[in-house]
Order: sequence, then C-alpha cells, then structure tokens
Amino acid sequence: MRAHRPTRAAKHDTLPPHPRRAHLLRALRRLRCVRMALFAALLAMSLLAGRLGAWAAAQGAVVVMSVNGAIGPASADFIVRTLERAAQQHAALAIIQLDTPGGLDTSMREIIKTILASPVPVATFVAPGGARAASAGTYIVYASHIAAMAPGTNLGAASPVQLGMGSAPSPATPGMPSGPSGPSSSPGASAPLPGDTASTETRKMTHDAAAYIRGLAQLRGRNAVWAERAVREAVSLSASEALDQHVIDLIATDAADLARKLDARVIATSAGNVRLATAHAPLVTVAPDWRSHFLAIIADPNVALILLTIGVYGLFFEFANPGFVLPGVAGGICLLVGLFAMQLLPVNYAGLGLVLLGLGCLVAEAFLPTSGVLGCGGIVAFAVGALMLIDTDVPGYGIPLPLIAGLTLGGAVFVACVSGVALRARRQPVVTGAEAMVGSGGEIIDEGLQFGRGGASLASGWARVHGERWRVVCVAPLAAGARVCVTAREGLVLTVVPQEQERDEERQEEKRQQQTQQQAQQQRQETPHPGGASP
Repeated sequence: MRAHRPTRAAKHDTLPPHPRRAHLLRALRRLRCVRMALFAALLAMSLLAGRLGAWAAAQGAVVVMSVNGAIGPASADFIVRTLERAAQQHAALAIIQLDTPGGLDTSMREIIKTILASPVPVATFVAPGGARAASAGTYIVYASHIAAMAPGTNLGAASPVQLGMGSAPSPATPGMPSGPSGPSSSPGASAPLPGDTASTETRKMTHDAAAYIRGLAQLRGRNAVWAERAVREAVSLSASEALDQHVIDLIATDAADLARKLDARVIATSAGNVRLATAHAPLVTVAPDWRSHFLAIIADPNVALILLTIGVYGLFFEFANPGFVLPGVAGGICLLVGLFAMQLLPVNYAGLGLVLLGLGCLVAEAFLPTSGVLGCGGIVAFAVGALMLIDTDVPGYGIPLPLIAGLTLGGAVFVACVSGVALRARRQPVVTGAEAMVGSGGEIIDEGLQFGRGGASLASGWARVHGERWRVVCVAPLAAGARVCVTAREGLVLTVVPQEQERDEERQEEKRQQQTQQQAQQQRQETPHPGGASP
C-alpha cells in the first residue's frame, strides 16, 4: 500500500520549524537584503561615476568647470581629472570659472603643475560678477595660459598664511616699495631679532611665495612687479585695474563671451603653439561628480574630526558588547575614512596624537576603575589636540570652537555616565558566587535544626534561602519556621544564626563604633595645644 506523502503545506502545518532553524532563515533573509542593498549601491555609484564621461563631446569643444569655495583636495582632484579628460578628448579650450577666497598650498601647487603641463590651453576666468580670486586663486590666475575676469570681480591679497601661527605679517609696510634688497628701513620699524624663529619662518615663506608667483608671471609675460606686491603687501585689483596693469589678458561677461573673444589667438602650451578656434565651438559644462563631492565632504576638518570620534566610540561599543556587529563595522569605516581625510589635510601630528590619546583615555575610563581620572585627562587631551589639529589659518579649513566644545562636552557626559554606572555597580551587593549568599535571609523548614548523633557540636537541618533548599548548620537548635541569616558558606552548607541574634550583633557593633569615636574625640580635646594655649 502506497504511503501517503504529505504536501508542502501539510509539512509546514504538522512540523513547525525549529527555533534555531527559524533564526537561521531570518539571518539568511537579512543577508539577502544586505546583498541587494550593496548591489544597488554599487550600481548607483557606477552610474554616478559615468557622469564625468558623459561630457565627451566632439573634438574642439570648450570645457567649462566651475570652482567655488576654498581650494582644497576636492577642488584640486576635480580640476586635475577634468583637464586630463579634456586632453584625452582633444578639447579646444578649458575654462576654470573661479571664485575662491584662497586655499591650501599643496592643492594650489597641484593645480598649477597640471595647468603648466596641460596640452590644452587653460583659461582661468574670475566670474561671475562679485567673485574673487584671492590668495591661492591669484597664483592660479597667473599660472593659466589665459587670465580673464568678469566686471565687478577682484584678485590679489596673495600673502602666505603662517602655518599654525596666524596670518603672516608682511616684511614690508603696505604702501612702501620693496626692492630686491628687502624692505626699506624706517625709524619706527623694528628689525627681527636674530633668534626670532617665527619672524624667520615668516620671511622664508614670504620670499618663497614671491619668487614662485614672480616665476609664473615671467613665464606668462604678465606684470611681475604687481604680483610680488600682492604677496608682500597683500594688495588687490579690480577687473579694469588688472587689465590696465597687464595682470590679466581680457574682460568678458561670461564663458561664451570669453570663448568668442579668444577665437584665433595663438597660445603657447606644453605641446607647442595652438591656434584657438572657439567662436562657434560648443560649450560643455562639467559639474563635480560623486568623487569630488565625497572628497569635499570628508576633507572638511569638522567632518574629519567627527568621523574620528564616531569611529573610536563605535569600536568601543563593539568591544564592550561583542556580537552587535553594527557599531564595530560603522566605527571601523568612520575611523578609516577620518584617517584618510586627515592625510589630505595639513594636520599637526601632535594635535592628532592628542586627539587619539584623549579618545583612548575616554574609552579606557569605561574599563578601569579610575573614578574619572583617566576620563578628565582624556577630555583635556582631546580639547587641546582639537585646537592644534589643523595646522593652517586658511579660510574654510579651521575647526570652530563651538564644535570642539560640543565634542568635548559629549566626552564629559560620556565619562560622567560611565563613572556613575561603574560606581553604582561597585556599590551593589554581590549577586553571584559564594559571597552572594552571605547576609541573605532564610527560613528553617522540615523538622528544624537538631544536634546529630555522635555529639555533633553544630545543629544541622534544612532551610529555604532565595527559594532554594540549602543544608544549614547553627550553634543552637532552631524550630521549623524560624527566621535565620546566612553568615558563611562552605561548599553546599550554609552557616546561619537567628535573625534576632544578627540584629543584636549589629547593634553591638554600632555601639562599639560610637564608643570608639567618643574616646577619640575626648583624646583630641585633652591633648594640649602647641604654644601652651588651649584651642
């Protein structure tokens, strides 16, 4: 006779899944969802990565890229990659539409090196109206093959910024000429002391910056005298003044007007002379892609410091609660991204070390009973390190005091909470082991405590303690139902005394302590005061 084979529905009805098997199935479903989310993220990133290649236009196009804000790793990466792609696509001209208050020296020099080596003519266009090319922007304008400005813009103020010491004072007083021999002396001027390290560093930076921009001006045939004054005296020019003093080549209203005015010009590039044909060339505007946006976000010192803090705290929570996984993964990612961002920024490594030391002390406070000593030291180290972290005063790259205060306050709250929890845990009675039974109350059961045969010195029997049956012994017999207190434990046998006796012993102990305190107070009063006078 053929056995009946139950259907799948019947199987599920008659054989419910084992709890462990159900847990495994749920884990597999979650893993499948994670795989789908990762696939979707990779697909989105690949689509975003293709945005930069979408502007591959016909040969001879004019590529326009807008750079707004401080010059940093993100803007340098964007300009370098766009110029490389423009060279691959044989673009006729690349226009950098610039509006910046300045930026980092390393990023500026990376951009200038790419411009000088570019086979495609590069025009730096200070636009739109109201824009500026200050500090690092002035160097980029001077390095470009073509320098242009829109009406209502300005450039200049290219004095180097002292790293970690505030703005660098000019060696020459504004308004007074500075020749090759150095600043002219005046009765009110104070000469730098021979051992003045800060003044020596300032002069070195200023002379280096002046020589750099002077070399760029001589390379492009522009006004080198004014360029050096922009470095030494921090002077600025409007668009019309810059054109009159031969600092820029022309003034245009927008990128299309600039392309028309540059038509038929011959430009000397690293690949030779190039005659521009841009009057009717198509303009292709390139926007920053996901990589540039990502670099712009993480290269912000504020974000980098927050990522470091979150990373350390995430790893701490994972180590304190193994198995959660999410805090450890998120903390590891944030810590690595934060360290990568620090590698892009002008970081003072002493400040970075203090920040990491402070975070380490805050984490150690949760594991070591230091009563807040490590935590307080960690707060001080973190605050001082955050103040020293970014080694520049370039606009847009400083860490504001409110952020430092907020993170420090968060660390203080963390230390207070951890110390409070640890203190409460130390004050709580022991709940496991042999010590947990001492001081517990119980009740004698069965036939009470009686002396055994053979002249035993202790009465033994059974008692209920914490809802469990325990073998107990006592110096005196006790009847069933008597309340007892546990005084010791040896293996599976408890030593008990009647609760009344325990209370009497506690009262006697308190009385002895009071008598001891009174005797000590009387001795202090009877002790003669030094000098013979009574207190």
